[in-house]
Amino acid sequence: MTRPLLQDPAPPRARDVAAGEALAASDAELVARSLHDPVAFAAVFDRHWAAIHAFCTSRAGDAGEDLAAEAFRIAFDRRAAYDVRYPGARPWLYGVATNVLREHFRGAERADRAARRTYALADRTVAEPLGALEAAQLGPRLAVALASLDAADRDTLLLAAWAELTYDEIAHATGVPVGTVRSRLHRARTRLRTHLESSQGDAS
Repeated sequence: MTRPLLQDPAPPRARDVAAGEALAASDAELVARSLHDPVAFAAVFDRHWAAIHAFCTSRAGDAGEDLAAEAFRIAFDRRAAYDVRYPGARPWLYGVATNVLREHFRGAERADRAARRTYALADRTVAEPLGALEAAQLGPRLAVALASLDAADRDTLLLAAWAELTYDEIAHATGVPVGTVRSRLHRARTRLRTHLESSQGDAS
């Protein structure tokens, strides 16, 4: 009779095998797999939740957690459209989160126009002002300066400064060519610098 200690070990549990495969798979592979096995998307969530959550809360305060969750919900619903040529989903998720934040601030602005006066934005005519919470967290001078930027330029700048995306990643996140990203960043930085220097001169 074969002794128990010499018997072959039991095969790994299916759950452990699946977890190991998820760790080794790229985001693109997981997104593709989630089309027929939705649970596979959970690994994408686990990898990127902390970063997307931090990005949303840094711009929207306590509402950021719900906005981050909404970004992942939208990403899950739209996963069939994911471009699997990109192995990492990080830029794509930041792009979804940026759109969710923009809609959030638009809604907040429509709901409470007085918020601009609260954060010294009432005298600024912009097509798409910052949300009140975002303005509060940035501080009055920087908030006013950012509010003077075009929305696309502002989002590009924040993706570079806060999310620390590369030019290529911002292009993927926003769906524009890299040359456009470079132009937007240059324009945003120049205008922001000029605005801050001007406001500092006025204050002195």
